[in-house]
Amino acid sequence: MKKIYYILLGIFVLANTISCKKDFLDQKPSDKYSEEAVWSDPALAQAFVNNIYFGIPHGFSNIMMSSMVDETTYNADFGSSNVTKSLITPSDLSIFDENFWSGNRQRGMNWAIVYKFIRSANVFFANIDKVPFENQADKNRIKGEVYFLRGNLYHNLVTMYGGVPIITKAYGLSDDFTAPRDSYENCIKFITSQLDSAAALLPLTQSGNNKGRATKGAALALKSRVLLYAASDLHNNNAAWAGGTNKELVGYVGGDRTARWQAAKNAAKAVMDLGVYSLYKAGTPASAAEASKNYADIFLSKETSEDIFSRLFTPKVDENWDGYNPGLYNNPNGWHGWGSNTPVGQMVDAYEMADGSKFDWNNPAHKAAPYANRDPRFYASINYEGAVWRPRPSDVAGKDPIGIIQVGYYKKPDGTVVPGLDTRNSPIEDWNGTYTGYYMRKFIDPTLNAQFVKQDLPWRFIRYSEIILNYAEACLALGQEQEARTHLNMIRTRVGMPQVTESGQALVERYRNERRIELAFEDLRYFDVRRWMIADIAYKDAQGVRVDGTMDGNGAIQPARTYSMITAQARAWNPRFYFLPIKKDEMNRNSKLVQNPLY
Repeated sequence: MKKIYYILLGIFVLANTISCKKDFLDQKPSDKYSEEAVWSDPALAQAFVNNIYFGIPHGFSNIMMSSMVDETTYNADFGSSNVTKSLITPSDLSIFDENFWSGNRQRGMNWAIVYKFIRSANVFFANIDKVPFENQADKNRIKGEVYFLRGNLYHNLVTMYGGVPIITKAYGLSDDFTAPRDSYENCIKFITSQLDSAAALLPLTQSGNNKGRATKGAALALKSRVLLYAASDLHNNNAAWAGGTNKELVGYVGGDRTARWQAAKNAAKAVMDLGVYSLYKAGTPASAAEASKNYADIFLSKETSEDIFSRLFTPKVDENWDGYNPGLYNNPNGWHGWGSNTPVGQMVDAYEMADGSKFDWNNPAHKAAPYANRDPRFYASINYEGAVWRPRPSDVAGKDPIGIIQVGYYKKPDGTVVPGLDTRNSPIEDWNGTYTGYYMRKFIDPTLNAQFVKQDLPWRFIRYSEIILNYAEACLALGQEQEARTHLNMIRTRVGMPQVTESGQALVERYRNERRIELAFEDLRYFDVRRWMIADIAYKDAQGVRVDGTMDGNGAIQPARTYSMITAQARAWNPRFYFLPIKKDEMNRNSKLVQNPLY
């Protein structure tokens, strides 16, 4: 009886509660806003735009884009080798699939995901004039941001897929969703028009709560990248690599290529002429050590004179295990890091000697001391055998009180071989060491114990060094070699490297290597090897190094080591992988789509 009493009492209370609040069923959810509310409040409209920024994925995911090209290799694979072996198909996009469980950057460039954010941009433009802004400047700024974002979103699609449907309205349920792909040329025109509109509305700088939002410089800098890519070999050969199939979707059909290079040069110059950006510590450094520190500090600072467009973070941002945590992801396993994206031998060997000559394993002096007297950027970017990193964690410090990278195998006086602390046979953690004999150093804050502390340094989408290099590349293509050398040497002077003096194809090769080193691991190499059409070289088997040394009777590693080259990962190139295929599901949904060549 007592139980029935309490049930009846509960019903009575609930009935009275409902009767006392007649609008009970009309309550608005506390965590959502109606469309009418969003477009009647400037703050909510800004929040809507904030969400579109997440459509531009940062590069600090657990699987980095560098591991999809000849910069690093991902030590856990998780399907990434389907990319590096060119095994992607319309039925299996591997880590580029929207449903893949990791890979922020790759998944974020997927067709379906990007179009969701494009739809948001289109909804914004359909409603922005309803918002009662207090002043025109705020309205202009927010519109400029979304022009920039929509241009950026389409740029990401076009670099991955070629020409795509240009959609500028938000479809309703009764609309026809099918649409053909626009030509590559029309897509480039559309993207540059978006960025021009953005540049006309955006301020030169953003401050306060707007820090990190798009600026005039960001719009012009992205335009520089877009036009440089558009003028490159991949998009100007009538799809000869695919037998001319669907050439209008993957490049230009005719037209004036010289004019395209001139447009690329002009776009880079427009950024330079703003007078807002400069190379960080551009003067000649006093020493190689200072040069290395200056370069490292670009990525260990919250803000520098080079920053054009960045993703800012706090330690609490992106708490998923595979979200944002570059220190934990890429530190060696002997520091309890995951060693996820480890530099391949080809990348390491691309760093010149300090005198500007090429490193060569066939040179006995180089092979005897491969990590001595290299480009100062090498020491800021690569962790290698014998490099001093940071103090070991407390449970490892007894084995290595200094904190020296150990990727070698050391023979003791009794003949037994001891694996280094940072090998895959490490006595600390033996499941996540490097296969290549190297670890990434760039981006990682050495003052933090990344096992427990999450760094909050920004990801730089675009920095001024890229613009200088874009300008130099366009000058090279236009035959303006002296102008190209001048700007190329601006980059080299900053790190104390000798001036480049070559001409012709030799100058082109020096430029490409300089770009590779200066912009290492910054998400650009994947696209560079494709637009230059050197992917058949870039996707050779990834190399690594085997290090052998000795220990004395007290367990101290002796200075002398021997080095031998190994194959760290099998790779392969198929020309169809210049572009991603359109997923089979998308093709089935939209009968007007045409698949990319060779798939």
